[in-house]
Amino acid sequence: MPTLLALETSCDESAAAVVRDQRVLASAVASQVEEHARWGGVVPEIASRRHVEALPGLIEQVMAEADVGYGQLDAIAATAAPGLVGALLVGSVTGRTLARLHGKPFLGVHHLEGHLCSVQLGEPLPPGPYLVLLVSGGHTEMIRVDGPGRYTRLARSRDDAAGEAFDKVARLLELGYPGGPAIQAAAAAGDPARFPLPKGRVSLPEGGFHPYDFSFSGLKTAVLRLVTQLRAEQRPGEAFPLADVAASFEQVVADVLVERTTRCARDQGLETLVMVGGVAANRRLRQRLEQRCGELGLQWRLAPLAYCTDNAAMVGVAAEQRLLAGGVSDIRLAVAPRLALEQAPLLYGAPAPF
Repeated sequence: MPTLLALETSCDESAAAVVRDQRVLASAVASQVEEHARWGGVVPEIASRRHVEALPGLIEQVMAEADVGYGQLDAIAATAAPGLVGALLVGSVTGRTLARLHGKPFLGVHHLEGHLCSVQLGEPLPPGPYLVLLVSGGHTEMIRVDGPGRYTRLARSRDDAAGEAFDKVARLLELGYPGGPAIQAAAAAGDPARFPLPKGRVSLPEGGFHPYDFSFSGLKTAVLRLVTQLRAEQRPGEAFPLADVAASFEQVVADVLVERTTRCARDQGLETLVMVGGVAANRRLRQRLEQRCGELGLQWRLAPLAYCTDNAAMVGVAAEQRLLAGGVSDIRLAVAPRLALEQAPLLYGAPAPF
């Protein structure tokens, strides 16, 4: 089985990993959370500079931990799309330079395909096809997987991704950045049923609502109005019900994601549901998915917690899958800040599409 060095720099996590046969020989991540927290979100220029500083040390670390030399590698991979263009370039240029220096094939990887493959780092998957709920800071989508590289998007968020909604509501509640872990911590002691919040729906032109698509902007506005009302009515010395607001928000997001995804799985005749992405680390969401799948008799798999957020191990598994299918990228392949998952095959073959 091939051994690959993989790099991930699509946003604010610098990461490197060595993988072989869907196993992680070594993985390291350098987080920039504390630096970006000062600004309440990711600053692209800062992210790019930190990737330049962190990546060489991470590569050296994982190669040493895996006890692998460049001569033992079969390929080198890096995320090429989508993401912040400056951040993507750091990983791509580094990966392509190492590939050329050591005479190895290079593979540019689609970031979302990496997330889809992250579940393979845990328990073995039942035979496909299966439905994936990909829920992260920048993406909320349902994707049918019929086999390696065979993806069909069945639903998406029409505005904010779920992770963006967590960040914005956390900022509103003055909980800091990133919003997901902050809201989870604040919600732990709260009553999730205290404040009814809307489950945003997407209208169809012919009437009615889309059965699967998501919308979180209305929920965010509802929380803003609720917080404004509660603060206006707050009496001197009275505590603001922060835990209950956070828990109510977290619960409605979990309910919407799980209800629509399980409905889609049943309508598609799929027996297995997979959840991946950074928001998939949320405890309430994981519990709600497990509960609902149990009620409906659906099989379910979750990406391991360590590989829910951005990491290079998932990039390596995706690259290994492509390499075994004969895919190799043109060494001149650049990066694409926006590239649909369905266009991932463009990353392989010559000439480079961009």
